[in-house]
Amino acid sequence: MTVTIWHNPACGTSRNTLGLIRNSGEEPVVVEYLRTPPTRGELAEAIRAVGLSVREALRRKGTPYDDLGLDNLTLSDDALLDAMLAHPILINRPFVFTERGVRLCRPSELVLDLLPPQRGAFTKKDGEPVTDANGRRVTRGEAA
Repeated sequence: MTVTIWHNPACGTSRNTLGLIRNSGEEPVVVEYLRTPPTRGELAEAIRAVGLSVREALRRKGTPYDDLGLDNLTLSDDALLDAMLAHPILINRPFVFTERGVRLCRPSELVLDLLPPQRGAFTKKDGEPVTDANGRRVTRGEAA
């Protein structure tokens, strides 16, 4: 299986998603989208594929969202895409692409729907268990 992740190594959710991909036995193509941003077409297609509006794919926290006035509801999708391409930090992450589909993996567990079974336990960096020793999803409050 080919797995590609638009990854930001400074983002905990992105790091957890990457860990879950690797825990499934897959070694993904890692695209650090802040260094190598997607093209306009790739970005628009990824947003469409996950079923979001362009506005829903914007990241606000830790970005120039407010400084750029992106809360202006009259801005077109083209204007929002222009902002995301000029400032890739505005692209919400991580996007993951496989032959099973595309997801914006927030929370990181959403990636499990795109992957082969997990090979064992996985715990997020904050200590929250995601899968148990048998690779099965752990429900909240259940120990790994």
